[in-house]
Parts: sequence; structure tokens; C-alpha cells
Amino acid sequence: MSLQTIDINCDMAEGIGNEAELMPWISSANIACGFHAGNEDLMKSTIELCQKYQVAVGAHPSFPDKENFGRTNMNLPADQIYEMVSAQIHLLKKIARVQGIRVHHVKPHGALYNMAAKDAALAGNIARAVKDLDSTLVFYGLSQSVMIDAAKKLDLRVANEVFADRTYQPDGSLTPRTQPNALIIDEEEAIQQTIRLTKEGKVMTASGEDIQLRADTLCLHGDGKHAVAFAKLIHARLRLEKIKIATIE
Repeated sequence: MSLQTIDINCDMAEGIGNEAELMPWISSANIACGFHAGNEDLMKSTIELCQKYQVAVGAHPSFPDKENFGRTNMNLPADQIYEMVSAQIHLLKKIARVQGIRVHHVKPHGALYNMAAKDAALAGNIARAVKDLDSTLVFYGLSQSVMIDAAKKLDLRVANEVFADRTYQPDGSLTPRTQPNALIIDEEEAIQQTIRLTKEGKVMTASGEDIQLRADTLCLHGDGKHAVAFAKLIHARLRLEKIKIATIE
């Protein structure tokens, strides 16, 4: 994907209730599959909104952890991870099929995502579940992490994901949320980080050095207090910079 084009993805169907407001400003939706949030009714209504706004439908599988919104690390056996991911994607595909919609991608959620970004065996297990269920699915993972490597090894199409509102470490990982500088609160700073990642493929780390990262897709967090306002703002600024917003083909 050209660095002058970016996909904007957003986590949805998590019970926040702002899906209709966010849809006009994104190109891909990651739909919670019931393990960390959401339910079949929410999945169905979110898919309907995706149809209306021509937004790509993606599965957002998680650890079974509704209590902590999927943000608790779990060390589960490989076969359990495989079955867990398969079941969530399968459910979304089943609901989408009834509505005449194809599932486009898979993006792991929360702790599952963060663990897989550093654990090659876990990443490989998730990627195998995706590949075995539907080899046409695009695998969304942390840019240039072992998640991307694992999916590429299985010949899955990949999307290197970057973040507008998170700071980075020198190894390209996200600063853990437990640290005070993990989140970028200032909107202008977040926008400038996005534009630079998209145009130059570079980001300044929390320690002040530049690193290179491929930016195929940008994550907007749908559960933030000002999520809709920020989505509108970032969409407008990207357009102003002549950066095309488009789903990954």
C-alpha cells in the first residue's frame, strides 16, 4: 500500500454505542465477537452500519475476559487459543453471511494483541486459526512485529497497524498502558504523529529517537471520551494532506 494511502480502523460493537457516529470517518471496523464485549445483536447491527457506509467488516477476537474488557494476560494452551480465535471469527462470518457481507480482516484485541506482538508462538497460533478458517482474510497486527511475520509465513495478506494516540518504544512496541506516557492526550500531537507515519513511515519514540514503521492501517479507539470528535478531526486533516483513506484491498 502506498504511504500516501491509509486505512482507518476502529474497534466496535463493544457496548459504547457510538458506532453510527463513527462510521462516516473510518474505512474498516473491528467487530467484537462476544468474548471481551458485545453480543450477536450488536454484531448484526454493526455489520448493517458497515453496509450502509461501505466500511470493511473485521473480526476482533479476544481472550474470554468480559470482566476486564479483554485486557488481562492469559497463558492458555495452544489448542485453546486456536479454538477460541476460530470460534469468534466463525461466529462473525456466520452473521455476516446471512446479511450478504464478506468478512474482510481479523485484528486481535487487547491482551491477546499485545502478547502476540511479542510472542512468535502465540502469533503463529492465531495466524493458523485465521488461515485455516479463511485464507482470504487480511491479518491486522502491530507494525513490523512478530504478528506480521507469523501471518506472512502462512502467506496471509497483512496490514501493518500504527496508532495515533499511543507512544512507541525504540523496538517499535507500544509503551505499556501502565506507564504514564503511554497515551497521547494532545490531539494535535496525535494528528502530527499520524501524518508523519503515513507520509514518511517514521515515528518519534518516547525516548526521543526516530524509528521507521510501515503504516498500512491506523487504529482509532472507539471507546475514548472524545472518539467521534477525534475521528472527524483526523479524517479532515488526512484529506487536507491529500492522504487517501481506503480499505486495504
